[in-house]
Amino acid sequence: MRLQRAQADRFRRRDRRGRGIRGPLAPPEVPISRSRAQVFDDLVLDAVERLERVWSRELANVEFLVEDVPQVPRGVTAEDGIPYSRLETGRDGRARITIYRRPVEIRTREQDEMALMVHETVVEEVANLLGLEPETVDPEA
Repeated sequence: MRLQRAQADRFRRRDRRGRGIRGPLAPPEVPISRSRAQVFDDLVLDAVERLERVWSRELANVEFLVEDVPQVPRGVTAEDGIPYSRLETGRDGRARITIYRRPVEIRTREQDEMALMVHETVVEEVANLLGLEPETVDPEA
């Protein structure tokens, strides 16, 4: 199982007025020091690890990615719906499941609600990949 950030979104903090790069505002062990992207990555990893306990063989050739926003083709409007995730399968048996961070964050208010939505999204895409119902993939979801 691999989880990757699809874009290099770890930018350096800017150097204002030539005083050097800003340091962290809080120590790394404090929860406030984690960015929203890092928290979202952990939620996706938790959901994937939960499914891998049961479906490890089926998910061996699946790559999980996190992107900030989907690339919406021209002509698609907001009324058509903004996807939370995408499933791509290759001819070589490999598959790629991409979870989009911003659409999920926008539609949830609390951390627990976001964790549930991330888990349901991962379960749906794994179910689509395996050709099963989501209830079969994770009966507790």
